[in-house]
Amino acid sequence: MRNRKRSYNFISVILVFLMVSIWFYFDQEQQTKSIQIGVSLYLENDTFVEKILSAMEQEALNYEEETGVNVILNVSVANGSQRTQNEQVKRYVEMGYDAICVNLVDRTNAAAIVDLGVFEGEDVPIVFFNREPVAEDIMRRDMVYYVGSDAKQSAVLQGQAVVECYQNYPKLMDKNGDGVLQYVMLEGEMGHQDAIMRSDYSLQTIVNMGVPLHKLASETADWNRKRASDLMEQWIESYGDDIELVLCNNDDMALGALDILSKTSIKAAVFGIDATDVGIQALDEGALWATVDCNSKEQGQAVLRIAADLAMKGSLSDKLELTQQRYVRVPLIKKISTSLG
Repeated sequence: MRNRKRSYNFISVILVFLMVSIWFYFDQEQQTKSIQIGVSLYLENDTFVEKILSAMEQEALNYEEETGVNVILNVSVANGSQRTQNEQVKRYVEMGYDAICVNLVDRTNAAAIVDLGVFEGEDVPIVFFNREPVAEDIMRRDMVYYVGSDAKQSAVLQGQAVVECYQNYPKLMDKNGDGVLQYVMLEGEMGHQDAIMRSDYSLQTIVNMGVPLHKLASETADWNRKRASDLMEQWIESYGDDIELVLCNNDDMALGALDILSKTSIKAAVFGIDATDVGIQALDEGALWATVDCNSKEQGQAVLRIAADLAMKGSLSDKLELTQQRYVRVPLIKKISTSLG
């Protein structure tokens, strides 16, 4: 009887040991679990997109600290080719990545990428950011989201900044005193939704608030500082000191205009959008009159959180505020230089 009791005790010890070992194994597996997130950028050296990417990388570290899950980001650049971007996404899917974040080359061509995310009967989460696809493509299947700012709102805020500066510094802005602001405009990509909205609603806001405008010239500079410099140089040759206002769809183009203006005696009020680090520096120095903070940090945080949550749980955290079920719109802030006048 005593031997049988000892046998039962020995078996109990073995069972407890096995249970603890199994629990420890799965606990370690959970702690060392990794998720792979592929990121495809439309172009290299886009200042604002680089800020979003930096915010994503920092948020990946935060996510690791909170959850114990290793987040591996693999970043590729499409160099302006939609075909290349499609191939990058396809490769991520075939390699078994847990989620994919895409900064689109062509916002009208998102359907192909959305469809690529369906692999062997499973939906791979896709988070578009910064360059917004058409709504039909976002809703094409589940597990597809967009993070970005409201292009119309950024334009309205830029227009309001122009009017506010005009009210405070009328003689500085209206150099010839005719009551009309002669302007040139540096636009983003041809046909790009954000460029169109940033251009149209900025002008509309200024006029609706009672400040007359006269257009001297406008041209697309592809969000690029060097291209903006080249255009500004041409316009100065053509219009010289008649240029009173320079409206720019982003800070990089605004800085391109300032690069040329700084080499001349011509004074013009330059306005941007994005609040990049170099843009804020120019704002603090009084070279850039105003910009609109499109909140790159919060964009990057939201992109990473959506991708990681979907990869881990297949659902989103309650902390994320969605509009229209699939969109995260970050708040925007108007910033006017305090070094004017």
